[in-house]
Amino acid sequence: MTIAPHPLVARARRLATEVLAPRAERVDQEGVPVSSIDAVKRSGLLGVSAPVAYGGSAAPAAVARETAEILAGACCSTWFVQTQHHTPVQILARAELPLRERLLGPLAGGELLSGVAYAQLRAYPRVPVRVTRERGGWRFDGTVPWYTGWGLNDVMLLAGVTDSDEALFAFTEAREQPGLRASPPMRLAALTASRTVSLELAGLWLPDEAVALRTPYETWAAGDRPKNTNASPAVFGVAEAALALLDGDSVAGETAHALRARLDRVRSRAYALADHPVPHERIEERLACKTQAYDLMRAATTAAVVAGGGRTMDLGSRAQRLAREAMFLLVQGQTAEVRQAHLGSLAAAD
Repeated sequence: MTIAPHPLVARARRLATEVLAPRAERVDQEGVPVSSIDAVKRSGLLGVSAPVAYGGSAAPAAVARETAEILAGACCSTWFVQTQHHTPVQILARAELPLRERLLGPLAGGELLSGVAYAQLRAYPRVPVRVTRERGGWRFDGTVPWYTGWGLNDVMLLAGVTDSDEALFAFTEAREQPGLRASPPMRLAALTASRTVSLELAGLWLPDEAVALRTPYETWAAGDRPKNTNASPAVFGVAEAALALLDGDSVAGETAHALRARLDRVRSRAYALADHPVPHERIEERLACKTQAYDLMRAATTAAVVAGGGRTMDLGSRAQRLAREAMFLLVQGQTAEVRQAHLGSLAAAD
């Protein structure tokens, strides 16, 4: 008996087939257009994990992972812009604050798209963004080295460290304003289309009502550290897209069949680990599975380039785009622990 896919999975496939994949090569060269973001907003996918009471779907983690795979495989740049949105939604869903009542509904329903500016917290004890108490609110000073979706996001979740070593997260509009200036868009080897900039903060002031989370840094870090030890669904999505380019070829098809079987096994193990009820357990196993997923993604995209031959050197080649996106995913969200595990696995390889 055939089981119908979850409605959000069906919407993700339709969005990927009708909007994202057909324009992905052009987007790669020209940038994610507002029209693609509008299509994502209309799809309902921005509320995949949000509470139903606020207009979300509260879908199981497996559904969120599958929709992420589909979007990343269709257009990794668009996936990367919209994936930033889900952390602010999750933080607001847990916040017992008036801010939740003001923002969670518009974010869950797709009226607003949020970016994030908090990866710099992982540099602690170095503090790239310092937050100090000022005039009944909070002053932000420093540099956010990476901010994705500039010009596409409506709001951003900005974080820094206070003088009492707290991690403080607050929302503000994603635009230049007094105390906040964006660099020109970065030229990157992959995902230049994602409109990534750095942000200079020089006295940006936000009121108490903008604060979504304020917690001791170590409390935040203890919850953050295990997250990046899990394999990203985007890795599997890009790998699957590369393998799809080999299907139908009598020689390359055999390679695709073998790699897909291995990919399925690693995906099943990775997602079982992600669903483990204690996030900080089985870390070594999670990291090993993550590096295996990287290896298979690299093999799949390499196979697509090899099968495509010289024409894959054209910037309009889908195989080449996927290979560059795979390179990006090797370092996306990378922590020192992930880097060490990945390098160790490469050194141990035959």
